[in-house]
Amino acid sequence: MSLSNMQVFNRELQTATIETLSQMVDKFNAASAGSIRLTAEGFEGDFRHEAFWQGIHAAQRRVDRYATNDAASATPLVQLKETGVKVAGGFGPIIWEPSQLTWVLKHTGEAVEVISKNLAEAILKDQLNTAIASLVGAIEGQATATYDGGTGPLTYVDLNSAHALFGDHSQLIVANVMDGAQYHSLIGQNLANQATLFQAANVTVVDILGRRVVVTDAPALRETPSTVTNDVKVLGLVAGAATVYDGSDLITNVETSNGNKRIASTFQADYTFGVALKGYAWDTASGGKSPTDAELATAANWDKVATSIKHTAGVIALGFAK
Repeated sequence: MSLSNMQVFNRELQTATIETLSQMVDKFNAASAGSIRLTAEGFEGDFRHEAFWQGIHAAQRRVDRYATNDAASATPLVQLKETGVKVAGGFGPIIWEPSQLTWVLKHTGEAVEVISKNLAEAILKDQLNTAIASLVGAIEGQATATYDGGTGPLTYVDLNSAHALFGDHSQLIVANVMDGAQYHSLIGQNLANQATLFQAANVTVVDILGRRVVVTDAPALRETPSTVTNDVKVLGLVAGAATVYDGSDLITNVETSNGNKRIASTFQADYTFGVALKGYAWDTASGGKSPTDAELATAANWDKVATSIKHTAGVIALGFAK
């Protein structure tokens, strides 16, 4: 395999990776009802700031027409700021021998397909798990957004009680996010009650309490029971609860080396993306730049900036596995 061929190979790999990831992003955004948005929007610098106006509904007051006409207290018009943070990741190195493919009369482009598909899936998994871990950390850090279901397994009543924390804004919760074990626990409860949970002709519609369900075994949704009070976590999220931004700096490199008995090629990639949560700001002082997984999942690193909990990403229900 000549050097010129390897340069073409590298370009093909990068293009295929970006296209595959874009397709999977579209599918996930539709499946999650937009609660966790994976976007192609760029993310410059270490942090991304987005300003929004604080509500001034509290400026409304009662007037006594017969009282002394004293001065009224002024309500300042204030802008609040949501802040997202850039996260860095890597993939590889992956090693293979070009002769492994030519020996079995396969084109080297097959390696492009295998690596690009797995790289795209790995980035998507990283983005989703990071968004969920950040949401769990931020929301669980707010007592008014956390429902503790006690020592038993989570039930429909528990999820409804968690949604009720949003009061008259509970209809804004569009999706529940849970792991596979909790999902099947709820189905088991439904079967035991002999009730119809979801049905639409020959199409299964995953729908619990009128909300879409995202079933994913993200590590942040289940913890070791011996080290925590609750080991099962279910998120109830509003639209745009978490937004993942494309870092636009996927860097790939393929090298071919000599010196061994056979020629070997290696592939490696670096990538970044940003994550931001509705109603929260990444604490740039305590959380810092280029955070680790543990820092992203730490409640103290996400500051609630929305005035009301009803204007934040959502709620969380805590319980135990069966």
